[in-house]
Amino acid sequence: MPRFFCPTALVVGHTIDLPAGAARHVQVLRMQPGDAITLFNNGPGSVPSTGGEFSATVTQMGRSQVQVQIDAHHAIERETAVKVHLAVGMPANERMDWLVEKACELGVESIQPLMTERSVLRLSGERAEKKAAHWQSTAIAACEQCGGNRVPTVFSPVTLAQWMKAGLKNFETRPARRLLSLREGSLLLGKSSAAEFDALAGVVFLSGPEGGLSPDEEALAIADGFVPVSLGTRVLRAETAALAALTLLSMTG
Repeated sequence: MPRFFCPTALVVGHTIDLPAGAARHVQVLRMQPGDAITLFNNGPGSVPSTGGEFSATVTQMGRSQVQVQIDAHHAIERETAVKVHLAVGMPANERMDWLVEKACELGVESIQPLMTERSVLRLSGERAEKKAAHWQSTAIAACEQCGGNRVPTVFSPVTLAQWMKAGLKNFETRPARRLLSLREGSLLLGKSSAAEFDALAGVVFLSGPEGGLSPDEEALAIADGFVPVSLGTRVLRAETAALAALTLLSMTG
């Protein structure tokens, strides 16, 4: 059944107009009155949500308007046991799009794009906001596809120094801090388990761009409480490393 993110109040028995993005998608699918869809509304820009998802029926199709009736609420969640946040040095080209999509499929809680000493991609002002909006749309589409009912927040890109100074205040809790690193003596992340982390506070993984973080940046992170962890002996691409960390944690209990 097609699923759509609908950041408005969803009340069983009520009839609503779908927001523009979801309405356009329904029209592209050539759906008709009487067709069934699934809606969820837990994500950035949403009204307070009860969580889960709602079954609904298309009642009216217009040129640009789609009306649906909310039929029932289902208390279904498909999130990981531990909230995982990614703070990543942005890879260039389309690799960041791919990282956002796959991280959402794996159940990431939030993504903070970073500009570091070795970053190729540099964004600021309106360009940064447009990129963040694009990545947020990618996150929504990924959740619609994979069954996630909570759309992760993709923050606007900032420098590593800015994030270290103020970005961690975005968290309502104090997540555990882990630095993906190749430095000697780093703990092997594969030997960790989700049980080591508080389920509500979660964990934030800091990962560098291609070439990794500089020694000074790693030292800054460690001084701020990040514990260096390793993914093994192979050198992974920036987007692969972040996703490997997320996968390892989400698949251990």
